[in-house]
Amino acid sequence: MKTLIYDPRTEVVVVVEGKNGMKAKEYLQQLQRLDVMINQRIQEKTDLQSGLFGTGGVDYSKERVQTGAPGNAAYERKVIRMLDLENEINDLIDEYVDLKHRIIGEIQGMKKPDHIKLLYLKYVKAQKLEQIADEMNYTYQYVREMHRAALKEFSQTYTNLQEHVL
Repeated sequence: MKTLIYDPRTEVVVVVEGKNGMKAKEYLQQLQRLDVMINQRIQEKTDLQSGLFGTGGVDYSKERVQTGAPGNAAYERKVIRMLDLENEINDLIDEYVDLKHRIIGEIQGMKKPDHIKLLYLKYVKAQKLEQIADEMNYTYQYVREMHRAALKEFSQTYTNLQEHVL
């Protein structure tokens, strides 16, 4: 079986031979996974900044010794790591925006309006099914069943779902 995979970084569509792609739920959850990765990188950068620019204690009881360039090596490594993290964060955000746009378009390409709304709220807005049930004025149980049906419709509409290449 041949499958087309689009890589937004290279803007190339690749033909891959092999078995079926991922399930609809896994495919749609990629947005949430990317969001988590971005937030973790931001937290890592924040932690690094606080260690980099924080004030440390000074021990005045010991003899004062002037240090030269070797003492700056650790500082420089932290600054370089912070800049690398900033670039990683920007790249992940770009990938997130591209993937979000693609997934929204795919969700909107479905036929049933309730399925479109449910999948949008669940996977793009990251709402829980309980919240969605309240918003759509349905029972939680009905929304669970509709979620299963919406995933099935998504899978039938978009066969050969492939994981976004990070």
